[in-house]
Amino acid sequence: MKNYEISFIVRPDLEKDAVEKLAKSYEKVLVNHKSKVLSSKELGQKELAYTIKGQKTGYYYLINAEANDAAIKEFDRLATLDENILRHIIIKL
Repeated sequence: MKNYEISFIVRPDLEKDAVEKLAKSYEKVLVNHKSKVLSSKELGQKELAYTIKGQKTGYYYLINAEANDAAIKEFDRLATLDENILRHIIIKL
């Protein structure tokens, strides 16, 4: 398993509980694929440099994980399809 840093931006028009639930569901995707979440941080709501999908702000999240390829591919697939995720990036450390 390799170490990854995953960052994603959630739509700002969701309620705080819904945003936290969404972040926990993505952590669960990694855990369900036999990966380990080393740390997870909410970086708060920040202004975007440019509009993304009509939004000027978003909730930033950062997850550090020790994951296998299947977990990363599933996370990427789900984050790409989810309309509540404005952007995401996965970096192999």
